[in-house]
Amino acid sequence: MTLARRTPKIGLALGSGSARGWAHIGVLKALEDAGIRPDVVCGASIGALVGAAYAAGELERFADWVQSLGMRDVFGFMDFNLSGGMLKGEKLISFWRRNFADFNIEDSALPFAAVATDLHSGAEVWLRHGSIADAVRASIAMPGLFTPVVREGRLLADGGLVNPVPASLARAMGADIVIAVDLNASLLHRHMHPLGVVATHPDETAGQPAEVVDAHSAAWMARLQSRLRGRRAGRATPASDAIPIPSLLDVAMTSVNIMQMRITRSRMAGDPPELVIAPRLSDMGLLDFHRAKEAVAAGYAAAQAALPGLQHFGWKAAVDKPPQENS
Repeated sequence: MTLARRTPKIGLALGSGSARGWAHIGVLKALEDAGIRPDVVCGASIGALVGAAYAAGELERFADWVQSLGMRDVFGFMDFNLSGGMLKGEKLISFWRRNFADFNIEDSALPFAAVATDLHSGAEVWLRHGSIADAVRASIAMPGLFTPVVREGRLLADGGLVNPVPASLARAMGADIVIAVDLNASLLHRHMHPLGVVATHPDETAGQPAEVVDAHSAAWMARLQSRLRGRRAGRATPASDAIPIPSLLDVAMTSVNIMQMRITRSRMAGDPPELVIAPRLSDMGLLDFHRAKEAVAAGYAAAQAALPGLQHFGWKAAVDKPPQENS
């Protein structure tokens, strides 16, 4: 019996990486420009957030909002918490519910799933039903930063702890060809630095110099700095040993990223995706959500460079288009 040839399903696995995750928007735009539309999409952490916007058909509007974010907007989503994590995360998810589509995952026209981690058992949890906003909230619950989420009797945290680039989930959703986006590939080349507390990037305050950032944002940053900055108590630092000490948050988050990078390498070696897109954003801080434009551009460029690898599957990637402004 001769089997009929069928069109292979394309799965997109969007990885974790905090603020670097805005690069996923550029990757999705590059896929669109190359005429490639994934049949399934899944994500871990920030990858789940961007993937949810894509599955909801809201990517263009979401990208416009993301690229309009300044430092004061990012601070506005900070809802400090006394237990479980530094931030509750409710402001962000409430904003999503008010401004973007929230619906049951099983009703999505584009199959979607998010990865989370069960903090009690350490098990990987695939979120494939129920509110898409609730699934995203669980998947982004980075330990120490966001409080974990209780869902169906489980205490859930960031999916990047167990499956930072969920290629295996895309495969389980029926993908024959998996395109994985790894945001942590170049982290070993990054010199760790303290969490930025002053606007120094030209886009951070919509063209305004750092000294005119409003007093409210400055106060939030001062509080964050005073709570989180590491100190060497009881001894002077010799001039020859004058290494800048990063904040407590930067140490914790960078440690998580290094762990995720190692886990990613191990998991992708066991079940390698057909294509890996790895934007080079090692100089981007964990909370640099206001630097979306450069992250989107980096994602677009990385995807254009990688897409010719799909040619032997029957696609000819368009690699000569420049990234579009505010895409």
